[in-house]
Amino acid sequence: MSEYWLISAPGDKTCQQTWETLNNVTSKQNSLSINYKFHIPDLKVGTLDQLVGLSDDLGKLDSFVDQVTHKVASYLGEVLEDQRDKLQENLMANNGDLAVYLTHFQWDMAKYPIKQSLRNIADIISKQVGQIDADLKTKSSVYNNLKSSLQNMEKKQTGSLLTRNLADLVRKEHFIQDSEYLTTLLVVVPKSGFSDWNQNYEKLTDMIVPRSSQLVSQDNDYGLFTVTLFKKVAEEFKHHAREKKFIVREFTYNEVELAAGKNEISKLVTDKKKQFGPLVRWLKVNFSECFCAWIHVKALRVFVESVLRYGLPVNFQAMLLHPNKKNTKRLRDVLHQLYGHLDSSAQQGGATGAHDSVDIPGLGFGQAEYFPYVYYKINIDMVDSKA
Repeated sequence: MSEYWLISAPGDKTCQQTWETLNNVTSKQNSLSINYKFHIPDLKVGTLDQLVGLSDDLGKLDSFVDQVTHKVASYLGEVLEDQRDKLQENLMANNGDLAVYLTHFQWDMAKYPIKQSLRNIADIISKQVGQIDADLKTKSSVYNNLKSSLQNMEKKQTGSLLTRNLADLVRKEHFIQDSEYLTTLLVVVPKSGFSDWNQNYEKLTDMIVPRSSQLVSQDNDYGLFTVTLFKKVAEEFKHHAREKKFIVREFTYNEVELAAGKNEISKLVTDKKKQFGPLVRWLKVNFSECFCAWIHVKALRVFVESVLRYGLPVNFQAMLLHPNKKNTKRLRDVLHQLYGHLDSSAQQGGATGAHDSVDIPGLGFGQAEYFPYVYYKINIDMVDSKA
């Protein structure tokens, strides 16, 4: 199960005691979840007003970073194409497994200095992920255009004789060249009409070179024939051929142009191969950047909501629970037994500072459910989940 619950509760006599109480009743006694301490450093608190404003903004930032993280993962899957089954192993955070990064979370002091205000840290993350999102749009557009040009050219190499590129089917000797009067046309004939063609092509107009037709190629439905005739009757010939359901393909044999066409497809293949490696590397690196940023946003949200709910001085324990899938309802009940009192004490104004949090707008932004304790769900399945 890829779902984790990130919660916090006020420190009892000590934060360690809060942790031990939770761990005993959920993990050791009942096997409802596997639990991890979630380490949040001593961040700058700021004022209550700042925290309230930040609470809403962090909810939006959480949503944005989550979305970009999924977008990068999804595009990596697209780029891998037939190796898409290797997507999961390419999605790493800090060169390690996503679950390991989350369960052993360490704040990145170099990227997000804790001497900065909470607002500044949120802005750093927002700018960083915004830049990744913008770069992804540019890189994916370039690569997709290349891929689409290549696919279109490959289709022309393989479709029916009515539509496909004929360059690789014909040879120089099939054509009369450099003649002032004569030209060679390529005609697509349904298989059922081969006999009709062979008997009647010389009669479609005057001035057709007798016995000049050759079968050059055929697929399941059609054959490609040559016919040589005087240039001045070419248009009349095309008209009469159409009446008989023989389709004249527009084609001029030009060795330079044909070579250029072949070079173009091999150039596109080479370009795609050249771009593939660096693009995959960029996506892997920036997936890691986004995922790590996302977990830092979760840490910021837990910190802000915990201070708003439980008051000052800062005294709470953040904990990460990996629920046993069969026991999520029971786990929720046990958490309510442990922390249900936080609600009533807040309403009675019994806990110092706790009443501050009762009517604060914006608390728990985007949360579908409200719980007496701070709670955020984290789903690290980046392959099947939709952003």
